[in-house]
Amino acid sequence: MNYFILTYAIYLTISIALTIWVANVLFKNGRIFLVDIFHGNILLADSVNKLLVVGFYLINIGYMSLALKEADPITNTRIVIEVLSSKVGWIILILGGMHFLNLTIFFKLRARAQQQLKHDALTK
Repeated sequence: MNYFILTYAIYLTISIALTIWVANVLFKNGRIFLVDIFHGNILLADSVNKLLVVGFYLINIGYMSLALKEADPITNTRIVIEVLSSKVGWIILILGGMHFLNLTIFFKLRARAQQQLKHDALTK
């Protein structure tokens, strides 16, 4: 049995599925923040949301590709599981980190947009 091929196939399947799932969650739930940040400009919010998802995919697929290579021999099922846990663990940490980075950026942009609205209301 070729354990390298098995490991790569499982790694890519899990990593791509996780990336797609997280991207969809961010896309669906981030839209409301972007609409608020852009003062109800739905076209702009949707456009930015799509661009964020593309960037998210590029970063994650790029990392997955770089992390795919395994230099050490994979000779049995135990090593397959250990390699997968390490590689998938890094993917999960990166996805989680990007998720919190997106949330932080959204909340900062939203706070700035709300301050601008207050400022605009006071100066009218």
